[in-house]
Parts: sequence; structure tokens; C-alpha cells
Amino acid sequence: MRLLASISPGEMRVAAWDGVLHDYAIWRPGAPDGLGELHRGRVVARVPAMAGAFVAIAGSEGFLPDSEGAADAGTILGVRITRAAQGGKGPRLSARLSDAELGLVGSGPPALLAAGPNAIHRLRARHPDAPIDIDDPGTAARLPFPARIVARAFSDEVEASIEALSEPVCQLPGGARLSVYPTPALTALDVDLAGLSADRRGKHASQAAANRALLPALARQIRLRDLSGPILVDLAGLTTRRRAALAPDFIAALAADPLAPRFLGFTALGLAEILRPRVHPPLHEMLAGPHAAGLAALRDLARQCAATPHRHPCLRTWPEIATALRADSVAQAALRAATGRSLELAEDRALPTPGWRIEES
Repeated sequence: MRLLASISPGEMRVAAWDGVLHDYAIWRPGAPDGLGELHRGRVVARVPAMAGAFVAIAGSEGFLPDSEGAADAGTILGVRITRAAQGGKGPRLSARLSDAELGLVGSGPPALLAAGPNAIHRLRARHPDAPIDIDDPGTAARLPFPARIVARAFSDEVEASIEALSEPVCQLPGGARLSVYPTPALTALDVDLAGLSADRRGKHASQAAANRALLPALARQIRLRDLSGPILVDLAGLTTRRRAALAPDFIAALAADPLAPRFLGFTALGLAEILRPRVHPPLHEMLAGPHAAGLAALRDLARQCAATPHRHPCLRTWPEIATALRADSVAQAALRAATGRSLELAEDRALPTPGWRIEES
């Protein structure tokens, strides 16, 4: 197992890899998800009906439950982000801090006091003995642990495995297919055994065996895509009674997940219920929107500049993408450091998806 860290302007992508992708994480220094950050906050409003309080922090507002130390309106206090903002909801906070952390709070307006862990720290905690390959010397020099500097962290095989996570449909063992349908309330997973050929055990036995065999791969997709909150799984070709017999297999398949998702049983319709803690935004949210598209464009732009340093390319984008990139000063500075050139943008609403094109300036 190795941790592979690919650095591009405004983005860090990290994979745990041993010929198969085990974990994947994205971190954007210009727009971090905030998990683990220490803030000085100010209580804006106490809301007894919600058993908590809303707290103003640097650049945002989070929710502090009573059980985590909520206080009256106007109180200045130290808080840590324990769940990133996602799905239109602000971050979840805790005021349970160490004495050393409390000593940093002081007085004054809301402010960020300490940054949270980046993607390398996050996967290093899961794989503490894995050596690290990284393709950016500057980032490597700032790490508190050793890393090997390489020309390219992600091979074509790694890139292909990561790219597959952006697709709503993926293949599972035995010819099965998994479709992923995120909604604001829950994520629905549908299993299709269309590629399965019945064996000599008969239809029901072969379907049960096929569903049982694919559960570890299904759990792996949940982990890689960082799906969270309520998850409903529609298995294929089994009655509700026969599905219930797979409960121990679901529990076993989920056991290796570091977020400890809970298998809650089956609904009256035979849907498996899983509850996975919401910590980081799910991958489909990270990959959506103009900022994500813009950083993908900068990744390609930096590669082209490295391959053809005599060129002076310009990035033509949708206006929303251009606005997102102009707001990310960290990504712009990283592009200048990597290429020696400032970002040139031209807006064009007529571009086809994904909404950007690299051309000569």
C-alpha cells in the first residue's frame, strides 16, 4: 500500500493504492471543507427548539448542539468543526476543546485559529505505515513526515480508477451493475444482476450467492465515494424474506469502513438501510459545480504549460467557472508558481460541457 499525492493548482488529490484503489480524498486549500479547523466564534442565537445555537465563525455560520457546549447569544468561545458543511447545511461545531486549544481563543471577532488536516493527513491517519509518493517538492517539504518526490504521482491506471468514481454507474463482480442516485435526503443504490448467468443451484440460490458476493465491492464504493447519511440499497432478484438473510453479510462488508457505518436492517419493501456518518462532503458534491470544473481546467493547463513552456495559453470558460477561479487566489498563486504565468481567462457562454477550453492567447 502506498499513498499517492497528486498536486495541481488549487487542489490536492490523494489515493491509497496497491494495484487497487482503497481510499481517495480531495483537498482544496483555497476552499477547504473546514473539518478539524479551530475557530474563535460568537454565538449568534440560541435555539431551544433545535437544542443548540448558531455560531458565527470566519466566513460562515455553524451549528453548536447543547451537548457540545452551546452558550447564550453574544458569548465568545472556541469551537472546532466536527462535520463539514454539505447539502446546503452549515458546519457542525463542538466547544469541547483541550486546555491548549482554549488558550488560543482569546477575544475579538470570529477568526480561524488553526487549519484542519489536509487530504494527506486524512489518509495517513488511516494508513499510518504506508509510504508516500508526491509530485510537488514544495508540498513535500511542508509535511511532518517523509515523502518520496516523483515526477508523476498518478499513473494512467490510478487516474482511470479515480475517473470511474465520477460516474453514476459502475460494474460489480459477477457481471452486476451498481447505479448511484444521490438526493438531498438520502442516497439510493440500485443493484442490477442483468449480466448474471444462473448456475446449477437454481435461480434463487444463484441470485442470493451473487448478491452476497458483491456486498464487499458495494461497501467499497460507498467508502470511495464518501457517501453519507441515510443510504438505501435495492438488491436484485430476491424476495424481502430472502434479502433479510443477507443482514450478517452486510454487517461484515461494512466492518472495515473507518467511519463505522451502521446496517439498520431492511424496510418493508426489502431495501437495505445503512447510516454512514456525515463528516466530509461526498465525492459527488466535491466534483460538482463551477469551482471543481475550473480546478480540473487548471490541472490540464499546468500540464500543457509544463509540456510546451514556449506556449502562452488562455483558458476560455463559462462565466460561472471564471468567477469561481477569480475568487480562488490560492489556485491562481499556485498556477503562477508552477508555470511562471498568471491566469488568463476569457468568458464564453457558448462552450459545450464541461464549460472550458485551453487555447492560445
